[in-house]
Amino acid sequence: MSRVVDRLVGRGPSLPDRVAALRTVTEQGRGRLPSDLLDDAAAVVRRAGERLALSGDHTVVALAGATGSGKSSTFNAVAGVPLTTVGVRRPTTSTTTGVAWGADDPSTLWEWLEVPQRHLVRPGDPGWSDRLDGLVLLDLPDHDSTEVTHHLEVDRLVAMVDLMVWVLDPQKYADNAVHERYLRRLSTHADVVVVTLNHVDSLSADRRPDVLADLRRRLVEDGLPQVPVVATSAATGEGIEDLRSLVAARVRDKKAAAQRLRADVVGVGSALQVAHGSASPGAIKRPARAELVDAFADAAGVETVSSAVERAVVHRGGRHTGWPVTAWLSRLRPDPLKRLHLDLGEQGKQLTALGRASVPEPTRVQRARVDTAVRSAADAVVGGLAPAWATAVRRASTSRLEDLNDALDRAVVGTDLGVARTPLWWRFARLLQVVLALALVVGALWLLALFVLDYLQVPEPPAPVRYGLPLPTWLLVLGAGGGVALGIVGRFVNGLVARSRAARARRRLRESIGGVVDDLVVAPVDRELAAHHAVGDALAVVTAR
Repeated sequence: MSRVVDRLVGRGPSLPDRVAALRTVTEQGRGRLPSDLLDDAAAVVRRAGERLALSGDHTVVALAGATGSGKSSTFNAVAGVPLTTVGVRRPTTSTTTGVAWGADDPSTLWEWLEVPQRHLVRPGDPGWSDRLDGLVLLDLPDHDSTEVTHHLEVDRLVAMVDLMVWVLDPQKYADNAVHERYLRRLSTHADVVVVTLNHVDSLSADRRPDVLADLRRRLVEDGLPQVPVVATSAATGEGIEDLRSLVAARVRDKKAAAQRLRADVVGVGSALQVAHGSASPGAIKRPARAELVDAFADAAGVETVSSAVERAVVHRGGRHTGWPVTAWLSRLRPDPLKRLHLDLGEQGKQLTALGRASVPEPTRVQRARVDTAVRSAADAVVGGLAPAWATAVRRASTSRLEDLNDALDRAVVGTDLGVARTPLWWRFARLLQVVLALALVVGALWLLALFVLDYLQVPEPPAPVRYGLPLPTWLLVLGAGGGVALGIVGRFVNGLVARSRAARARRRLRESIGGVVDDLVVAPVDRELAAHHAVGDALAVVTAR
């Protein structure tokens, strides 16, 4: 077969390249293009692979026709020896008969064709002809037989042979059974189809041209305008030599097998090209992705979490910079982030990873916004794509949305909100508050001691005076006033820091949510687009002229 393929290298891509491209279409198009077309394509790929692996020195020619068309008589006439029995009372062929010309028995080819009755004509045998060397001629069952098995056998072998000779007769040549079921479907196989009008001896001389002209007209309607039409009579031998010469020429040039396979590949590829369409898909662009991130962030409760970050920073900052009394009381209030099961430390993260955060589930409105954003993004991508691909892209865009809640929860839990680290100035403020509190306590106790000594009429030691006030009074005033002032300043600064950290947490959360968008929506859509491009490129090879 390599010799046959080499003869067609100059006509576009080689046959093996076309078959490989069609295999890519069947693989990448599965679930995206119509299954019946892909099944046909897979069958063509399988048959082509099997035929290319078999002998390239033989050309398989099948004679097909209806009951009474004289198909078996024509078979015997072309073969030159009586190999099949011609029916008398009810002409019909019930099994396939085959004959091969050549020195070697093409056993593997016979097995592939599954022909039960086989004959071999070797050099020197009756019926031997050098110009038929390499011919494998088949006499198929009648395609209009009442036996279903006959129909199946004809359909099977018509799809496998290299050259098809349709034997028609003046009585049934216009029968829709042969035109609609076979000839019309072979409109892409004109190079490997021959039509013979048998029993022309039964036509008068003045009717023959009209019948042949009408037959050619019907072949044009079938999409086979260039198919050779041979007028024959197996009874008188008229036209048999012309038919034999035509078949011999096809056997001699060794092109029929490759032409048939090429026609099969191009034919099913053309049908797939129609289903695939010619439009190019779009892509999920930045604005569409930003809208997806907005919708997903809304569903994930990003604003709820960022607000909790702001309040948590204020809460934690107050415990460090606030007046010790109020800071201690603030410990009685729950931490806003820990209420959401967020920022629980390393052990807490491990526990949360096994469970869920306490961020509220998306509401119906939020989920509807997600669905709308996904649908809009998919619609922008499909554009003018063929219905099969548009459906595939839309299906892919929503294929993983059932994992939305878990994915968003993992994204929120796994995001570093940037609140775990304690700022150095918080530590310094806390130390300063402790010092001021100690000053307050020392001053208060000192004044209390002086009051008690005065009350007991005990001589009290003189207290140091600074700027007109006793030192214990200075300690009391500075301890109380300084602590309160530091708390007020810390609260103001903590508010600024909290807003900054909330904004940073919001950005980090949106980055994590962007990963969810890419994973659940963008990646599945990109896979469909990659498959679309792969199928389009492969179909270009398959159908190249």
